[in-house]
Amino acid sequence: MTGPVDILAIGAHADDVEIGMGGTIAKWSKKGKKIVICDLTEAELSSNGTVALRKEEAGKAADILGVKNRINLAIPDRGITGTSEQIQAVVELIRALQPKIVFAPYSVDRHPDHGHASSLVKEAVFSSGIHRFGSGKQTAAHKAELFYYMINGIHNPHFVIDTSEVIDDKVACLTAYQSQFNPQAGVSTPLTNGYIETVISRDRVIGKEVNCTFAEGFITDKPLLIEHDLLGE
Repeated sequence: MTGPVDILAIGAHADDVEIGMGGTIAKWSKKGKKIVICDLTEAELSSNGTVALRKEEAGKAADILGVKNRINLAIPDRGITGTSEQIQAVVELIRALQPKIVFAPYSVDRHPDHGHASSLVKEAVFSSGIHRFGSGKQTAAHKAELFYYMINGIHNPHFVIDTSEVIDDKVACLTAYQSQFNPQAGVSTPLTNGYIETVISRDRVIGKEVNCTFAEGFITDKPLLIEHDLLGE
């Protein structure tokens, strides 16, 4: 797929993006925004399920969210190390899609892969805007805004998106990952003990802070410019 697109949401594993911003994606998709999800790895070291099953579940989740394009860069699971080759791969993706905004996992997270993915995407977004960066293809530079979504834990967000009207879509896209959240046969993990309920509870808490039922929170590296009058005039 080539750009331009509105949103490129990147996660270390299939289900990361859905956990952190599934509601936001559903909301913007319904408004006709062009959105691409990129999973950096195939999650081949996941405690439950298989690569093939995870891919099938990811496809179902994307369909629920109205996302027509989902990409996997096949970086080794637990191997997101920020090498020049990995940075180049993400840079080429950004330059091909030309997104207005790139989303990545927030760096503060219990899973090291999520923090490494955050660093990798930050490096790639910055390098994508440097005209002379790259090897071989020398694709045209592209600058995009970068925001971070939360996966595990709850942090003070810099801004939030009201997802009250699409909370059922978020629950449905997470439920698509039966191998991770409700495995019929497998081992116990932090995801198998009421994890979806915990995520939705977090969205409820964040929503309460801004007087809506559910919301997803996001982190930025720099201040946001508010174009409208805060008093509504």
